Amino acid sequence: MRLLEALVRARVALLLTGGTGTGKTTLLSALLSLAGPAERLVLVEDSAELRPRHPHVVRLQARPPNIEGTGEVDLPQLVRQALRMRPDRLVVGEVRGAEVVSLLAALNTGHEGGSGTVHANAADELPARIEALACAAGLSREAAHSQLAATRAVVVHMVRGGDGARRPAQVCVLRRDGTGLVRAVPAVVVPAGGPPTEAEAFPDLADRVGTDWRRGRP
Repeated sequence: MRLLEALVRARVALLLTGGTGTGKTTLLSALLSLAGPAERLVLVEDSAELRPRHPHVVRLQARPPNIEGTGEVDLPQLVRQALRMRPDRLVVGEVRGAEVVSLLAALNTGHEGGSGTVHANAADELPARIEALACAAGLSREAAHSQLAATRAVVVHMVRGGDGARRPAQVCVLRRDGTGLVRAVPAVVVPAGGPPTEAEAFPDLADRVGTDWRRGRP
């Protein structure tokens, strides 16, 4: 809990991954509620699901075309418009299409603390998922991985256990390997029913949130 709070206060870009029904949106809502009250949160969603308890929220919701096939407002359009609204935190409720290109661009142009959710069965599958979405939107493979690496985002992977409990299972950082492709490297692993343990990328993660986060004072 203290680590997740510290990530929010440090304005680290967050990507929450997991399968359907694992609690990605619920956790993201809770984390956004911890943002400073003076910050403007701009939420971009195709269906209004995020419910942060925060005094300064701007909501943008996609609109399907009418019966005549006109009037559609899609997520990529909304993300571009959101960048003009001086967001302190730009949030894309669910990244599943061409809007990934706009989100990656936003996270690389000074919009710290941005976040979103992405469907992925495992944290290490996130780069491939982002690559597939970005390439379908017109980016090359190399550009997709370069943009993803430059975000310096932290990945929080959610799982749902056999008892129905939803919980974070891993916290990962993004690193480029020798081929230039991005990998999600575990920093903290949370086994079912056990305490969190430090993993390979833990020093990188600790550097981003400060040395005192264990005591709740990042």
